[in-house]
Amino acid sequence: MGVASLIISIPFFIFGIMLSKGKGASLLAGYNTMPDSEKAQYDEVALCKFMGNIMYGISFSILLFGLSELLENQAIFMIGLILFLSLIIFALVYSNTGDRFKKKV
Repeated sequence: MGVASLIISIPFFIFGIMLSKGKGASLLAGYNTMPDSEKAQYDEVALCKFMGNIMYGISFSILLFGLSELLENQAIFMIGLILFLSLIIFALVYSNTGDRFKKKV
């Protein structure tokens, strides 16, 4: 199970790299289903960079899950779980409040 978690973290890291470069917005759920007129209101590069940073954090937390299994240390798993849940909650709240990713007119 530990090795599987380490392998699973790799696609999240690669997706984080792609998003950090400002590419891959069409892969973001919610954004890709918006009509083009609504997409034009958003700063796609800023949204991608933010989600890229979140993907790095998720990749790291999954890496901690695998590391805890390999080292048989529950404390590392708990740190990874707290990081994972915190990142998800932060991303949801930050991205859905305050029109942070809307283009400034």
